[in-house]
Amino acid sequence: MKAKSIAESATTLSVVMMPQDANHYGSVHGGTILKLVDEAAFVVATKHARKNVVVASMDHIEFKHPVNVGDLLTLKASLYHVGMTSMDVEVGIETEKIKQGKILKVGSSYLTMVALDELGKPARVPRLILKTKEEIAKSKDIRQKRQRRIAHFNG
Repeated sequence: MKAKSIAESATTLSVVMMPQDANHYGSVHGGTILKLVDEAAFVVATKHARKNVVVASMDHIEFKHPVNVGDLLTLKASLYHVGMTSMDVEVGIETEKIKQGKILKVGSSYLTMVALDELGKPARVPRLILKTKEEIAKSKDIRQKRQRRIAHFNG
């Protein structure tokens, strides 16, 4: 199995938020944003593993700015750590107030995705090539977040 770089699976999803995505105040439902976060992580993990993937866990998200109908919601997702069968993906979330040309960081989330074989059992994934100091630091940070999450649930 050939190792892959972060750039080989990184993805950006951009979606204009419409009335069906929002509540009666015009604010986009948190669940709509979470669904798109899941989709961005799915794309990254699938591109890396080239297998079926599922979400094993998702860290919390703090919504720092509201997303409204008419905004362009952009999710930038990258894989920063892999285990034997799992992949840790960071998804950055931002909203662009298109008429004002103002971009606001909404938040970010970390998801652990697991690759599955044809029988639905965990499957090995390619190693990850870290090329820059930033990628190495980000990978270390995500591994530490993962260890804290595992300790929290096991403690």
